[in-house]
Order: sequence, then C-alpha cells, then structure tokens
Amino acid sequence: MTLKGFIITVLFFIRTININAQDYSKVSGKITDENNTPVFGATIAVIETTTGIITDKDGKFEVAVPADKVVTIEISFLGYERVTIPVKVASGKTYYFERQLIPSLEKIDEVTIESRYERVGTMDRINIKSIDMLPSATGGVESLLSSFGASLKSEFSSQYSVRGGNFDENLVYINDVEIYRPLLVRAGQQEGLSIINSNLVSSLQFSAGGFDAQYGDKMSSVLDIRYKRPSAFGGSFTGSLLGATAHLEGASKNRKFTAIGGIRYKSNQYLLKNLQTKGDYKPSYLDFQSYLTYDVNKWLEISILGNISQNNYKVVPESKNTEFGTYQQTLSFTVFYDGQELDRFDTYLGAVTLDFKPGEKTSLKLIGSVFNTLERVTYDIQGQYWINVLDNTIGSETQGDSIMNIGVGTFFEHARNYLAAKVYSLEHKGSYYSSSNNLKWGIKVQAEEIDDRIRDWEMIDSAGYSIPYSDNEVNLYKTTISKNHLFNTRITGYLQNTFTFKSDFAEYYLTAGIRGHYWSFGNRAVVSPRAVLTIAPYWLKKISFRAAAGFYYQPPFYKELRDPEGTLYKDIKAQKSVHYLLGAQYGFKLWDRPFIFSGELFYKHLWNLVPYKVDDVNIQYLPQYTARGYTTGVEFKINGEFVKDAESWASFSIMRAMEDIYKDYYLLPDKTVVWPGYYRRPTDQLVNFGLFFQDYFPNNPDYKVHLNLSFASRIPYGTPNYNRPDLNIPMKPYRRVDIGLSKSLKNHQLFRQYANMWLNFEIFNLFGLKNQASYEWIKSIKNDDANFPSSFAVPNYLTGRIFNVKIVGHF
Repeated sequence: MTLKGFIITVLFFIRTININAQDYSKVSGKITDENNTPVFGATIAVIETTTGIITDKDGKFEVAVPADKVVTIEISFLGYERVTIPVKVASGKTYYFERQLIPSLEKIDEVTIESRYERVGTMDRINIKSIDMLPSATGGVESLLSSFGASLKSEFSSQYSVRGGNFDENLVYINDVEIYRPLLVRAGQQEGLSIINSNLVSSLQFSAGGFDAQYGDKMSSVLDIRYKRPSAFGGSFTGSLLGATAHLEGASKNRKFTAIGGIRYKSNQYLLKNLQTKGDYKPSYLDFQSYLTYDVNKWLEISILGNISQNNYKVVPESKNTEFGTYQQTLSFTVFYDGQELDRFDTYLGAVTLDFKPGEKTSLKLIGSVFNTLERVTYDIQGQYWINVLDNTIGSETQGDSIMNIGVGTFFEHARNYLAAKVYSLEHKGSYYSSSNNLKWGIKVQAEEIDDRIRDWEMIDSAGYSIPYSDNEVNLYKTTISKNHLFNTRITGYLQNTFTFKSDFAEYYLTAGIRGHYWSFGNRAVVSPRAVLTIAPYWLKKISFRAAAGFYYQPPFYKELRDPEGTLYKDIKAQKSVHYLLGAQYGFKLWDRPFIFSGELFYKHLWNLVPYKVDDVNIQYLPQYTARGYTTGVEFKINGEFVKDAESWASFSIMRAMEDIYKDYYLLPDKTVVWPGYYRRPTDQLVNFGLFFQDYFPNNPDYKVHLNLSFASRIPYGTPNYNRPDLNIPMKPYRRVDIGLSKSLKNHQLFRQYANMWLNFEIFNLFGLKNQASYEWIKSIKNDDANFPSSFAVPNYLTGRIFNVKIVGHF
C-alpha cells in the first residue's frame, strides 16, 4: 500500500470506527466559558481521591472515578467560579456532562488554578490555545518556546537552544516516548517538518533546567507533550502558501476506543526563493501521525503512537551575490553555480503502550518503541567566484560599483553521505499516588544500531593555484572518507518521590530522585541525583518559591563520537553538568485580569564537555578535545491578558556561557606559549527576549492581531581553525518580528457549520532585517602587497520580508 493509500485508510478508519465493548466507571465532559468557547487548562479534581487532570485545548476531559459511589467532581479555573458536581456512576458505565463556567468576582488568591501537583517542580505548562494563530514560518509548537527561554535562530528550523546548550541537549517526549531527529541535516532548509503535530497536542510542558529524575539524560531542557484522547468526532484543516494540514479525531459511542490522526504537507519553495542563493528549489515534506487508544477493561488500556515522515530537498543553484565588510571597506562576493543537491530523510516511529491500573492510585506502564531513520545527502556543485571592492564614496558616480578585484577562484564540492539508524526500546514506568506522596519509578532497555558512510571532499582553485598550494601536486582543500558501524545497548532507570508536608506557615513539596545510566559502547555508567523544593506560603497565597539542584549527565549517542574526519572516538565519557536554580512565581491581577510573573536565577557547572562548532543547524563535534565550562544567568517570564480574553506572554534573560578546552595553547611568532583559557561557547547569548502578543479590534473581536517578536544578541561563529576558538568571530544579533491579522469567518453563512473558521494574513520578518544563518569561508591566494587576507567570512543571510495567507478551520 502506498503512503497516500495508507493515510486515507487510517483517516477513514478514525471517522467510522464503532467498537462495542464492556463499559467501566468514568466521568467525561466539556468545559466552556461564558462565550461558549472551550476552556483549556481548567482543573478537574475528584475530591474523594487524589485524581486530578486538566482540560485539553477543546475543553474536554476524561477521569476515572470509583464505581457505585457518590463522588464530587470539582471544576476550577482562574477568573471563574468554582463548580462542584456530585455524581454516582454504576460499574461499567460512563457519565458525560457539559458545563459553562461563570466569571468570578472573587480575588485571585481565593481561586485555585492548579491541580495538586501542578505547582511542583520546574515544568511550565504552556497554553497552546492560540498555536494556529501564531505567525511563524515554521508553524510548529517549538515557535512558542522563544517566549519561555528558548532561542530559535532560523525560520527554516524547529531546533532551539536553551541556556547555553546546543540542539542535541534537549529532551522531547510525546506520550512518554523519547523523540529522535535525523543526524545528517546540515541546514534548516533540509529539515522540513517538526515531528510534533500541533493539531494533535492536548498539553505541553517545558522545563529549561532542573527537571525531575523521571526525565532522561540530557543537559539542557525537556519538552513533554501529550496527544489528545478525543471524546467525539472533530477535526481541523489549514492551508497556506507554505503548505497544508488536516486532522480527524473521534471515539466510539462508549468512548472505549479513541483515535486521532493528522497529515501535513509543507514546501519551503516560497521561502527559499527569497534567499540570496538564486536557483530552482524543489523541497517536499510529508508527514502522517496517529494516536489510538483502546480500553480493554477497567484495568487495562492499550495505546499506539505512529509517525511516518518523508522529507525531500532538491536544489539546482544558479547564482549568489552578497555584500559584506565594513563601511570603510565594502566588499562583494559573486558566485555562479553548476550542479545540484539531492537530499532525502525518511523517518519512522512506532510505539505501543500498555497501561495497567490495578487501583485508582497506581499506574503500571509497559512501553515498546522503534525509531528508524534513512538519510541521504548527495551533491556535486561547482562555483566560480569573484571578490571585489565596492566604491562606497557618497555622491560618487561609481558608488556601489566594483573598483578592484581582490580574489577570483573556483570551488567544487562533492558528497555521497548515507546514514541508517535504528533505535529499539522497552520501558516500564510506574506511579503511585497517596495523600502525601507521589512515587514514580522506571527502567528502560534500549538498543541502537547506526551505519554511517561519509564520502565528501572540496577542492578550491584560486587564481590558478590549488589550495592548499603545493609545487608538486594538486591537493584537495578538505576530504572526509569514512565508514562506521556502531551498536550500543543502554540500560537506564530512575526512582523519585514527591513528599508533601505542611507547617503553620506554608505547604512544602519536595521532589527527590535518582537516575542511573549504563551504555555498552563505552562500558561506562553514571548516577544522577536530583531534587526540587517548592514552598507555597499560606500568608502569601499568590507566591510560590522553588529551588532545584541536580546532576545532569549526557552519555554520547553518535554525533559526539565522530570528528570532522569521520573517525570515531570510542572512549568518550558522558558530558556532565550540575544545575542550581532559585525561582519564584507570583500571581496577580492587573486591569482586573489575571497575570503570572516568574523569575529564576540559574547556574550550570559543566565538565567533560565535547567542544563543537555550529554551522547553521549542523553541529560538528570535536571529540579529540575535552573542555570544562559554566553557564549562569537570570530569566524572567510573564503571561496574562494584556488585552481582555487574549492571553500573551513574554520572556527576558541575561546569560553568559563560557568554555575552556583542557591543555589548549598556541605559539606566537616568537615561540611564546599562550594559554587562551575561557572563551565563549557557540551558543553564548548575553540577551534573549521573546514576545507573543494578541489583540483584537475594539468592539469587533472577529478581527485579531498576533505579533511574534524575537531578539537574541550576538553569538560567536567558529573559524576553520578548530584549535583556536579564541579567534571566533561574532554573528549579527537575531532580530525578527512576525505579525498576523486574522478575520473570523464563523458567522458567514458559508461557514456556520464549522466550530471555527479564520482567514489569516501574515507578514514574516516585518522590518526586512538581515539575519545570519552562518558564514561561508572563502579562500584565496594571499596578496600581501594589497594588504588583503587569504580568507574571507562571507555571511549567509536568512529570508527577508515575506507575505503569507492562511486559512484555518475547525469542525
């Protein structure tokens, strides 16, 4: 069966399936506000037990209750009156209700907005209600993270860095399954779709550090995503100049079976035409995901998560012209290309979860998953280039024209790179809740097999001389030929508990845990204790305080082991860090509307680091070196209704990330030894600011405005000389404003059958600012008489101002 046929079959199956099986005691429903809009994040608590959940973005929920007993369902949400509903559900039955909340006139400190354990730990719950309206070229969930402390540097990529870490230091989970990404991606244009389908998401939590022991072994952050369990038929679709998405969801009449699936198609061709490199771009990205659940009986549930992704990237470059340099000396780089690049990335993910609940307080899960990626990067590209000096004399007749040629040459780049990787895992996760404890444990066995064949080289001919120059032979500038096979087995486990205790002054939550990790390839093991303390004072009900400390070790996967020449360093130790965090959260009212403000001080001590260079989104590790370092800073976040009924959020951080390679030195011309010491890490950004703001026209909420703003200060960019990071040059600050104007079509007679229908007009990079993706190092024969260097750092810029039209529908 073809991919298209498979997708059509599954989506039809979601719509029509109707399974009759034995019922059991559950309560489900839908919560809306005074405008009949679904309420996301309302707390649903069963008073007689410790059970508590929150509603999804459609306002829906489902919670298990003791059979044949009267229990009280309590509904609470910030700014609305608390609702209690007594219910009694017979064994084998499901009780369903819908409730509309009434705005509350009470003070904010008299309203409970979080479930019992929501205030515990360092995870922030992110409201995804407005994800469809977020003006973003990537269009993914990751775009929201720029307002929660993450740094995104490209409209082509969903990769992000957090507090001085790189892209490979972030954990991502979907329904307890760890997510991996392709390994050979060199540029954001190749990346395609994020694995996270925002149409399927019901909840999203993010931690920028100090996370619990239940989460895995990475040094920077964790993104924990839950896909929806629908209770009724529904769906959505979007269409724009960048692609289209569609999803369907449904449930059987007795709601024992639920299914949700989505298909996405994306083409960056419209964006790529705006790049400096002109040519024939033909990208194509296709993705299908599904999540199915079935309640076998009142104790056992089976769920299946699946993903198929095919990303194709083809480009036939034609020409490129870039002006760079300084005001005093403006240069131009012009190149004409021959050849093409053909890349393909196919990824597959499947996971099956058995969730056994022998009692209301206990959950025992068994999760089996398989990840497979097949990657191919091939290109043969020749470029003939000129480097000229431009006339920058104001008022001159030749202003902007070339007045001197200082470099001419030809380069030829060739690659035949292939990678196949498989990751198999079997995991048990358990939890037990009581009135004063929340115990969690887990153990996981994982096997990894990677086959990697690299064959790429580059030749540079400048002014008739091959670089590096030799009197006797023609040399290639760079050559990498390698063939590696790696098989590795990992065993990981954790145990943690959240202790709840009270005093006369406050309520305390202490989450303490420990992780263990063994990997066979290096025959090493590490142990990571972690702890988080949350204090909620009675005398300051609007404020909570938290402190966290823990060890975060990151054993190598594959990329950390391979140097630029393709050699594997088998004796690499785990990269290690210790996190220290102090933070506070304050809930208040402004303009009679709710807000939450939080601040956090952080410090990360780092050692056993594998240094690396970043080129666009490609991370090239240097395992022949070992480094130590640190990251420290402060971060502030605020979210709330700056405009009534339109939530916005913002974050601001100041950070310093430094690194020191052990025993590194260089010699001056007079043979003096210099020890460079600490230097900036490749992700060191002093200032980072993110804002997502929503507004609507006065007296006409059918017209809305959405603004997404990002600013990140300069980061260092590595030179070709690996062992001289002190010579790294800074890139320009990343500055970007995306804005969208939305018009609701729901009241139009053609669309009244839809729950929502919006027409969006978007402007990406509103001010047309030039943001850099990377530098391209151009070599030439050094001309001492003309006082010009032998290499030039030519910036590669991202896209300028772009217009987009998008339609969004929900039914």
